[in-house]
Amino acid sequence: MNSSEEKTGILRERAKALAKQSKGIEGEGAYLEVVEFMLAHERYALELIHIREVYPLKGLTPLPGTPGFVLGIINVGGQILSIIDIKRFFELPEKGLTNLNKVIILQSDEMEFGILADEILGTMQISESAIQTSLPTLTGVRADYLKGVTGDRVVILDGGKLLSDEKIVVR
Repeated sequence: MNSSEEKTGILRERAKALAKQSKGIEGEGAYLEVVEFMLAHERYALELIHIREVYPLKGLTPLPGTPGFVLGIINVGGQILSIIDIKRFFELPEKGLTNLNKVIILQSDEMEFGILADEILGTMQISESAIQTSLPTLTGVRADYLKGVTGDRVVILDGGKLLSDEKIVVR
């Protein structure tokens, strides 16, 4: 056997082993695709099905006469969107604005707005079986919008509830 045939055989064996591993993972149950982000030194996540895009925080215009949790509005591709400071809404400690701040634009058929994140950590898959329903430390407003908490303490917010809640709608 020459070296190219040996390499081909080794690569085929590796491919088979990797294929078996991925089948095992898929078979374990359903997964949530989420964007993980930071809020006041805590890790949060929102499902990708509720997110239109992540956008840098730039060109923010404050809106007088709105509730304290409404940070202002921004122009995203010619569309004016309200930006909600979810930390104020959840009564979390303020951190101030930095160049790491991003806007996560949530979208449903009826509603569209952005929420301010301190920092985007990335996307990941979370097994639905690994999600706990609640933590005793999450109380008040945050508990109302909680979908679950992972074993490594990532708080998964319910994007559907955020998008449909009358408390967030400013008229």
